[in-house]
Parts: sequence; C-alpha cells; structure tokens
Amino acid sequence: MKRGARQGGVCRIICGLFGLGLLLTAHAAPSPFDFDLLQARAKTVAARPYAVTPTRAPGWLQAYNYSQYSDIRFNTDHAWWKAGKLPFQLQFYHPGWLFKQPVQMHEVLGANEQLIPFSTGLFNYLDGLAAGRLPPDLGFAGFRIHYALNKPEYLDELVSFLGASYFRSLGRGMHYGLSARGLAVNTGEPGDEEFPRFEEFWVERPAADAKVITVFALLNSPSVTGAYRFVITPGIETVMDVKVVVYLRRSPAVVGLAPLTSMFQHGENTGWSRDDYRPEVHDSDGLLMQNGAGEWIWRDLTNPVRTRTSTFQDKAPRGFGLLQRDRDFIHYDDIVANYHLRPSAWVEPVGDWGAGTIRLLEIPTRDETNDNIVACWVPAKLPALGEPLAYEYRLHWFMDATARPPAGHVASTRQGAVLDHPERRRFVVDFAGENLDQYGANLEAVVTVGAGAKLDNGVFVQKIAPLGVWRTAFVLVPDGSGRPVELRCFLRKDNTVLTETWSHLWNP
Repeated sequence: MKRGARQGGVCRIICGLFGLGLLLTAHAAPSPFDFDLLQARAKTVAARPYAVTPTRAPGWLQAYNYSQYSDIRFNTDHAWWKAGKLPFQLQFYHPGWLFKQPVQMHEVLGANEQLIPFSTGLFNYLDGLAAGRLPPDLGFAGFRIHYALNKPEYLDELVSFLGASYFRSLGRGMHYGLSARGLAVNTGEPGDEEFPRFEEFWVERPAADAKVITVFALLNSPSVTGAYRFVITPGIETVMDVKVVVYLRRSPAVVGLAPLTSMFQHGENTGWSRDDYRPEVHDSDGLLMQNGAGEWIWRDLTNPVRTRTSTFQDKAPRGFGLLQRDRDFIHYDDIVANYHLRPSAWVEPVGDWGAGTIRLLEIPTRDETNDNIVACWVPAKLPALGEPLAYEYRLHWFMDATARPPAGHVASTRQGAVLDHPERRRFVVDFAGENLDQYGANLEAVVTVGAGAKLDNGVFVQKIAPLGVWRTAFVLVPDGSGRPVELRCFLRKDNTVLTETWSHLWNP
C-alpha cells in the first residue's frame, strides 16, 4: 500500500535563459479557475461513465525496475519558480516503474489556470537514448513541493504527491514516514480495494513573501470523483487545511474519509523479532482518537497473524491519528531509516462529521517495505448518487505529541507468558505525563475485560521512578473459547480520570 516529450531544443534554450518556473506555455490561453469551478468539474465527471486514463509511457519505460526508475532524476536547476526566487518551488516525478498513468499539472496565477507542459529538459537521464524515445505528451507521475523548512538557505522537500491519491509531508527535523490519502474505497472489504487517483493538480503560484501554498486536485475512480483543496502551512508542525467535495458514481461498501496509511512490523508490544537486530521497526506505534464525548483513546498497533479490522463507533469525532510516540533512537537502533524521526499525523475534523466509525485495518507483513496499517473515518450514511459529500479537516504533521492528549498518555505496552500457566497472558502498560505525579501515590487503574476472559489476582499499579512512568500490570485468564478479547485501562485518582484510555484487542 506504500510508494514528456518535449518542448525540444527551443524550449530548453528559453528555459535556460528565463527559468522554467516563469515560462507560460503558449499551447493554450489561461482560463478561469477556483474551487467552485473544480467542484463543478468533479460533478460533471461523476455523471459520465468512468474511463481509465491511458498510460502514454512506452512499454520499456513501464518495465523499469526501481533502480532503473531512480536513475531518472529531476533537474533541480529547472525547479518551477526557482528563477523567480519564490519561497516555494515545484519538482516533478517522471512516469515509469509503478507510476504509469499520467498526472496533468497546472499553475494557478491570479484567477487563471495554465498547463505546465512535460519536457525532457526537466529531467536528467543516465540512459542518453531515453529522452529521445519518449512521446511529447508523456505527462508527469506526480510532484513535490520544496520550502526552506530547516535552514533558510536550503529548500527541503515539504510535501510529495505520488501514486493514486497518496501524499505525505514533513515538519521541521522530520524524515518521511506514514502517508495520507485522498479517499479510501472498500479498504479491508472482501474483494479488491479501489484506489482513486488524483488525475489533475493545480498549484497556486505563491507571492514572494508567502508562508502558505495552495494545491487543488481532481480525484477520480470507478466509484467516486472529488474536488480537493489543500492549504499547506509549513513549520515545526506542518498543517494542511483540507476542503473536499466528493460525488458517488456508485455506492461502495466502505468509503473512508481522511485515510492515513502506515507501517508496523514489530515493537515492544509484540516482542523483539529474532530475525531483526533492531528492537522496533515501525512508522507509527498507535492509533489515537478523541471521540465526540471528549474521551481520549489509544490503541497500540500490531502486526497480526491474519488481517483484522477494528471499528470504533462515534458521533461528531474530535480527531484521530496515527502517532509515532516512541522517539528514543536506541529503541530502533537504525541510522538509515531514522524511525525515531518519523512524523505523526492527526486528523482534526472541521465542523460536525455526524455519526460513523473510526476504522483501523491491520494487515500482516513480513518486512518493512509494505504499508500494512490504515486508519480512516467511515460515515454511517452516504449521500445519494450524484449528490455531494462535503467535509473539511485540518491535517497536522508533527513530532511532539504533548498536547495530544493534554493528560497522561500510554508510554508503552508489553505482554508475555505467565510462569507455569502458558494459557495466561501478563500485560504491562506504562502511563506517562507530568500531571500524574502531582496526584501523589495511590493511583487506581480501572481495567475492563470484554467477553472471553477474566482477570487473575487484581491489578498492580506502581510508580517506576527510573523510567518516569506509572506502571499497570495484570494477568488475563482466557475462557478457552478462542474469542478475541477487548481490553481497556486508564488511571484515576478518586473520581478524576488522569489519563487517556488504553485499548487493546488480544487474540488467543
């Protein structure tokens, strides 16, 4: 689940003199553009039968492997808007390998849109013959936005849109990790999942002193079309204000809004893998939710034996996200992947999203090359065919999660065997948070066990000073039915709840 030709020699000469970022193609006159127009286009497209966008990539280019594809590199001298020394720049992805279908790019200047043409002059080819063997209308595979995120003199990669409706972003000091998507269709359902595509993009040319950049996208698939607007504000925490209007061509079993996609191979809650020298390997270690009633819930992720789907019913959710809470390098011991620097992503609904469920899909994976985690919001009711599904949300990419939640939080989850009782499981849940110590001793752990098991010998709670955590430990006794067991736990003092709720699904 994870990641043409050309204007010829004349274009390359002009681009060299004036910079591709300032060159407006003469193939078509500018035309008006705004979100309302894009929404109208999406509705028109939805009324037509779906047609797959044909690839224009030659067969030899489609057959490229990862290494060959990586040898086609964007020429950074021709970054869009570089010549104008604007605070944001665009670079483009070349079609090939997994990314065969073309994406059309436009620049929005004022109230007008203008096509950004493909050109071999935008890329460096190690195979000197490749550029001359490509059609002039090849198109792009996607694009990325660059901005001076960490140092004023260097424009880092800030956002990348590549593959279906996938995109990912960074805040200051981060390394790429999990991704977001425009929409999830039939994720985790029997049969094939549908992957809608962003087929066209429009990017507003930023002003010389711009601190934000706006991207528009048209999404299309057999079941849906959609109009998207992303207003992106980079910083320590990069924030995207996302506005969406979706139209259904047909009624899928599941439509997931604001989907997040990540990877979890193993962590402290699953035990150290004997086939990997690294203690933990994951882009995210848990799903955090704040439901409509204000309760914060943490579900630790796992790499299951078989695919499993968990749903959390709610009304007017306040937020959900896939978080990388563990920031200790030694817990990963990986100087290449830098899992301790992977971002978390938090979806903050704008307005009332109504009734529905937060859906978590966990898929088995043998290695870290596959994204096997999906989280999204599934509305309880979809509009009629042709009617709009309109919603907005704020998507945060961040590292420091101290404000989410504002109370004590789960620091780690562990489980293991019980001596002389192999059928039982011992759970150890650590809670952290500066607010916990102010309540002194005698904190109470409230543990709830669902059908299929019971607790043995009560619940143990103690402050572990060397780790700065409050530890809750208990033993689970299954009833032998083989049913999965839902577990919940939180800390309180008297009648005051001090932490988020730990939620765990145990499979015998």
